[in-house]
Amino acid sequence: MRFNTKVAFGLFSVALLGFGNLAFADEIDDALGDAATSSATSSSTTAAIDKPTFSPLAIQAPFYEQFTPGWDSRWKVSHAKKENDKTGDEEWTYVGQWAVEEPTVLKGIEGDNGLVVKNVAAHHAISAKFDKPIDNKGKTLVVQYEVKLQGGLECGGAYLKLLKENADLHAEEFSNASPYVIMFGPDKCGATNKVHFIFKHKNPKTGEYEEKHLMSPPMARISKQTTLYTLIVNPDQTYVIKMDGSQVKSGSLFEDFAPSDWDENAPYEIVDEEAEKPEDWLEDEPEFIPDPEAPNPAYKGKWSAPMIDNPDYKGPWAPRKIPNPDYFEDKTPSNFEPMGAIGFELWTMTKDILFDNIYIGHSIEDAEKLQKETFDVKKKIEQEEDAASAPKIPEAPKAPGETTFKEDPVAFVKDHLEIFFAAVQKDPVFAIKEFPAVAGGLTVFLASFIALLFNLIFSGSSPAPAPKAAAADGKGKAEATSEGSSTESEKPKATRRTSKKAE
Repeated sequence: MRFNTKVAFGLFSVALLGFGNLAFADEIDDALGDAATSSATSSSTTAAIDKPTFSPLAIQAPFYEQFTPGWDSRWKVSHAKKENDKTGDEEWTYVGQWAVEEPTVLKGIEGDNGLVVKNVAAHHAISAKFDKPIDNKGKTLVVQYEVKLQGGLECGGAYLKLLKENADLHAEEFSNASPYVIMFGPDKCGATNKVHFIFKHKNPKTGEYEEKHLMSPPMARISKQTTLYTLIVNPDQTYVIKMDGSQVKSGSLFEDFAPSDWDENAPYEIVDEEAEKPEDWLEDEPEFIPDPEAPNPAYKGKWSAPMIDNPDYKGPWAPRKIPNPDYFEDKTPSNFEPMGAIGFELWTMTKDILFDNIYIGHSIEDAEKLQKETFDVKKKIEQEEDAASAPKIPEAPKAPGETTFKEDPVAFVKDHLEIFFAAVQKDPVFAIKEFPAVAGGLTVFLASFIALLFNLIFSGSSPAPAPKAAAADGKGKAEATSEGSSTESEKPKATRRTSKKAE
C-alpha cells in the first residue's frame, strides 16, 4: 500500500486545527473584534475632522497678541542694518519678509492667523511696542507664546526678546544691537538644540551689564504641530519653563545661571593696588636661626645649636586687602529692568515658522486660560490630522513562530511543526511540555492515521470471501450440470441395454 503524504498532512492539519481551535478560540474572537474596531477607525479617519472657527479671546494683559485685524498697526518690520557683534560694523540688512496668515500645515482652527517667517536664509526682524513699560519689581513675570515649525527647523531660532525700555527703543529701528532684558525660546542648529532663557543683569555700582545664561537648558521640540512655550519667573527668585503646559525645567536664579565667559562675582575685598612694600621688609631672612645663647656641652664630635624663630623674619610681602567698591549683593534678580517692547530677530534656514497667541503679563491663571481656550483645542485637532495623514508603515515579515492562529492557520500549523520537531531532536520531553498543542495534535493525528490504516486493511480483506462463495456456487452448478449430463447420457445406454435384453 502506498502512503499518501498529502492526505496525511491534511488529516494532521485538521486534527491540529481542531485541537488549536480549543486553545485559540479567544484569539479568533479577538480577531473578529479587532477587525470591527479597525473598520470603525478607518471610517473615522477618512471622514472630515471638524474644526472650530477662530474667535478672539478677551484677556487683560500688559501685552497680548492673537494677530487679529489691525496687527500691522501694532507691529513694525525692521529694515535696519545688522551689526557685527565683534566689530560693530554694519554687515547685513534685514530683508526677510513677514506675513500674517493661517497655517498651511495641520490647520487646527479655521481663520486662526499667526505671524509667519517667509524667507529662507534671510535676516528677519519685527517688533511691537507695549502700551506702557512692563515693570516686574516684586511681581511674577509670565511669558507665553506658540511656535509652529511648519517646515521643521534645520538651523535657526524661534525665540523672542523682551526689549529694554529706553529712548533709543522709540527712536531707532529694532536690530540685534537693540538692548534686551530677556531672551526666551527655541534654537536649533547642528548639535545645538535648546530652549534659551537669558536675562541681562545690571551692576548697580558700575552700570555694566552681564548676560546670565540658563545652564543645562531643555531641548526644543521640533514638530510641525504647534508647541506652547511658557516661562514663569517668581518674586522668590525661582523660575519654571513649560512646554505644552508641562513643566520641563525649574530652579533658582541664583544657582542655575552663569555668563558664557564665566567670571567670579566681584569679591567683597580686593588687593590695594597702591600699597608698597616697606623698606625694612626683608624677604630673604630665614624663618628659623640657630640659638646664639645655647651652650656647647663640649660633646665630642660636631655640635650644632638648636634652631629658634628668627625675630627678623616677616615672610613674603603681600599688599593688604581693602573693601571692594564694586561689590554688591543683589537679592532680587527677578526685579528686571523695565521692558518696553517685544521683538523677533531671527536668521533661519527654514521658512514658514509661525508664532501665535503671545501673552506677556503677571497672571499665571490668565496664561493657563489662554492655553485652554486656544492651544489645547488646536493641538488635539492637529494630532488627529497628523495621525490621519501619516503614511502607514508596512509590517515587517514575521519570524517563524510569530504568526498567530487567527492571522494564518496554515502557516501557524507549519511553523509550530517545524519548531516542535527541531525541539524534539534536542529534548523530546521539553518539546512536549513547551508545545502541548502540537504534541496533542500529533497524538490525534497518529490515532487518526492508525484508524485509517486499520480501515484500509480490513476494508480490503473482508470482501474477498464473496468471490470464493461465487466460485463455490459455480462449482456446484458445474457439478450439478455434470451430473445431469451424465444421467442424460446414461439414459440412452440403458435403453439400448434394455432393448438388447428385450431382443
